[in-house]
Amino acid sequence: MSAVHRNKVYITGYGIISAIGCGAAETFAALQEKQSGIGEISYVETALKNYPVAEVQKSNEDLVLLASLPENNMYSRTFLLGLIAAQQAMQMAGLKSVQGIAGATTVGGIDLKERYYNRLTENCDNTLLKRKIYPWLDFGICTEEIAAYFGIRSNVTTISTACSSSANAIMFGARMIRNGITDSILAGGMDAISRISLNGFNSLEILSPTGCRPFDRNRNGVTIGEGAAFLVLESEKSAKNKKIYGEIAGYANRNETFHQTASSPDGAGIAMAMRQALDVAGIQPEDIDYINAHGTGTQINDLSEGNAVGMVFGKNIPPVSSTKAYTGHTLAAAGAIEAVLSLLSIREQTLFPNLGLENVMDELTFIPQPEMEKAGIQYVLSNSLGFGGANTSLIIKKV
Repeated sequence: MSAVHRNKVYITGYGIISAIGCGAAETFAALQEKQSGIGEISYVETALKNYPVAEVQKSNEDLVLLASLPENNMYSRTFLLGLIAAQQAMQMAGLKSVQGIAGATTVGGIDLKERYYNRLTENCDNTLLKRKIYPWLDFGICTEEIAAYFGIRSNVTTISTACSSSANAIMFGARMIRNGITDSILAGGMDAISRISLNGFNSLEILSPTGCRPFDRNRNGVTIGEGAAFLVLESEKSAKNKKIYGEIAGYANRNETFHQTASSPDGAGIAMAMRQALDVAGIQPEDIDYINAHGTGTQINDLSEGNAVGMVFGKNIPPVSSTKAYTGHTLAAAGAIEAVLSLLSIREQTLFPNLGLENVMDELTFIPQPEMEKAGIQYVLSNSLGFGGANTSLIIKKV
């Protein structure tokens, strides 16, 4: 019996917005200049202003103008960030619509509810305000609105697996194409900073008071960020004669269910995900040229991921760095943002530095990438670790 043909999954467009820039050019310039987006919070009213965040330096009004939307409507900041990244991706791919969308978020439109909560609970007639806000409280509304904007009428789904959400959205889209279900799909994620996410991480006592320092011996927690990124994924048939920016060569998700919010310290779950992604890609560990680590700067995450890298790669560990000291932890958007950063690494044949690293944690068997450095890069492995042990690895290949 002949082997079943599996479609290759090509990336024909990508878009990104985060604390370090809007679009690929601004983003790469910030990476080159070692310009972190971490600073004081400006656009969210919170009692936790003493904790730094990685905020997109644009007001909601700025984002509405950037997205060329009608100014008299009400929008979630999460949606605005997602739409801007999706517009960039679709424009790069030269497409007006695609056959599906997989969007990811953890907060959806909750930023609107937070902003107007007091007015909504006042003892007066807020019927008009409620009519405008209530649709945005549907968790999947941001994906649905982006789908409506591009006229996407089928294969519309929202994925939420905490911090691995958009990596899983990309995996979902890749599997749809690889198995011949669709020929094109928009896949990625979006999250705005909200009080609920800040308060949630604060309740876990893992917010960094200084800014995250992944893999440092004196790391003291996570820095919450915001942003969005989307990829246009197309089959070989659909992408024929088009410019291709990369290939989703491998992917895997393993849910280890070790703890409600923490990964297993020994790294077993993420090690399984990396090994399975390598198997899907049909390559060996030594073929990986760069690892874009999840690297949040928390005690448990960095220990878990560091142990997993050692388990999978042994003595031949490729360059490793976390880019979260640039962008902060963008929650559901992190996997997609780091997929775009992986594409930029491939495009520029450049390794990105692990900012803020002063003393490497004792448990590591490798030294994270200290400086921006040119290198031959064919395969990048990008990790995303979510609450509940929802661990995902993507492998992106140069084409």
